[in-house]
Amino acid sequence: MYRLNRLTWLVFVLMQIPILGSLSYVRAQGTSAEFVGINEKLGGQVALDTALKDEDGNATTLRQLINKPTILTLNYFRCAGICTPLLNGLADALNRIQMEPDKDFQVITVSFDPTDTPEVAHQKRINYLEQIKRQFPPTAWRFLTGEAQNTRNIADSVGFGYRAEGDQFVHMGAIMILTPDGKVSRYVYGTFFQPADLKMAILDAARGRSNPTIANLLSYCYSYDPKKDTYVFNATRIIGIGTLIIAGIFVIFLVRGRNKAKAGIKKDLSGG
Repeated sequence: MYRLNRLTWLVFVLMQIPILGSLSYVRAQGTSAEFVGINEKLGGQVALDTALKDEDGNATTLRQLINKPTILTLNYFRCAGICTPLLNGLADALNRIQMEPDKDFQVITVSFDPTDTPEVAHQKRINYLEQIKRQFPPTAWRFLTGEAQNTRNIADSVGFGYRAEGDQFVHMGAIMILTPDGKVSRYVYGTFFQPADLKMAILDAARGRSNPTIANLLSYCYSYDPKKDTYVFNATRIIGIGTLIIAGIFVIFLVRGRNKAKAGIKKDLSGG
């Protein structure tokens, strides 16, 4: 019986892999004071009035900058880990997204490293704008810095947890899509972003919608058709999931039948 239960559990776990793999994830570690991960705050208000500095060293706030759907990224500029792939992936998506920057959307990157300066932010903006080959106004991607507590306040307001370890920071890769009034509309995880997915997220943010991350399950069942500029049902993926589930059920019944046969043999041998 133990073997059956263990096998049943294994099959169940295997059936979750394609589903869980399509979902965005939330990861946490450490105590609440040093939380690392994402505590989603859909519909929550970003800390709009927190004091920051722009690339020229001028005082600014998110309230002064956010008036349209905004892609918010939280990074630090000397990051040797996930920050560079994330920003590179975002630049690649921005290069291909079928929307007009600084009109349909904007991007704001805030460094949570207090040692980052406006001069470094200025150079970072130059570097990433050079990666974008289409027309992309500098005002459409801002790189901001601030004091430790101020940038922490912004991160906390969107549920972005990070922790300092020596002169580095531990954090995860994610971007937040904000509505024109600065509320969290969606979280997008990872370092690679499909332009079509970003476009849909920006359009939802423009309408003031907040979509739970579990809605990304739909992207497993649907694929983007660039010719129709919409999502179409992906039968292949669904068939794949169905096949795995059927195989799991078959294994369960196979083992159950074998156990019943063994029980019958034992009963015959015992004279029962």
